[in-house]
Amino acid sequence: MNRPRLACFPKGYFDALCRKERSLYSWLDEAATLPIAGVEMYPDFYPSPSAQSVSVVYRYAADRGLAVPMLCTSPDFTHPDPEFRRRQVIWMQEWIRRMADAPSPDGFRSCRVLSGQRRPGVGTEQGIQWTCEAIEAILPTAERHRVYLVMENHYKDGQWEYPEFAQSLDRFAAIVERIDSPWFGVNFDPSNALVAGNDPVAVLRRFQDRVLTLHASDRHLKPGYDLAQLAAFEGQGYPEALEHGVIGEGLIDYQAIFAILQSRGFHHWISIEDGVGGPIDLQKSAAFLQRMLNRFFPAVP
Repeated sequence: MNRPRLACFPKGYFDALCRKERSLYSWLDEAATLPIAGVEMYPDFYPSPSAQSVSVVYRYAADRGLAVPMLCTSPDFTHPDPEFRRRQVIWMQEWIRRMADAPSPDGFRSCRVLSGQRRPGVGTEQGIQWTCEAIEAILPTAERHRVYLVMENHYKDGQWEYPEFAQSLDRFAAIVERIDSPWFGVNFDPSNALVAGNDPVAVLRRFQDRVLTLHASDRHLKPGYDLAQLAAFEGQGYPEALEHGVIGEGLIDYQAIFAILQSRGFHHWISIEDGVGGPIDLQKSAAFLQRMLNRFFPAVP
């Protein structure tokens, strides 16, 4: 069985990379010093969305021994304007074509999909229908280019006004369960499950047969808060009691998560979503996840 591999999404550098306040190439140079095999990209990290610009980045990453197996796209399919939704489908199709040439040692490549923003006035059934229609319109392009679509149990894209329409487990499940394709699965984020008021381990168990990729992050209680206050959170917005922190030192039970992944034969990519506290935290998170991989997915001599 192939072992899972580690990638990294630079959560701590997100705004700087999107605003071009930090060079993408300097991030790739830093990533190459971590115990990881690849990086997860976001469309606005690239100097430009052109095929030529993206290819230059691919070559730069590959020259440093880094795959680019995951793209953190954030389509917004819950806008009431059908023309807006149509343009979002076209935008996703364009990025799937870009990902078809991304360096990947095992041939696995994925683009994240979301439902969209939780806009006032958009009802549950309407939002679910719009999301499923859009994903089904994109799937033929994904299959043609052999790029998986992975829907994340998500909170909110950094550039959105409203939180995720499908943040609630019921809405997320309704969408995932309606899409029947070998090119569609789940990008599981245990921290987002916690933020939504759910038990991350229970959520993973529910979708364990659909999980293709993982966002590894952790949440810590802020000073002055306790677990009772977190337990009272009902999943509306982001709980003030929580903050990002070093993976393996927070509230997420990674022992249980890796045990489930091991039992299901998981063998794709785990993307580290950290660095909010700086590069030292990112190094600690990467080292922790590498230890977990070695324990639950030991290399075959």
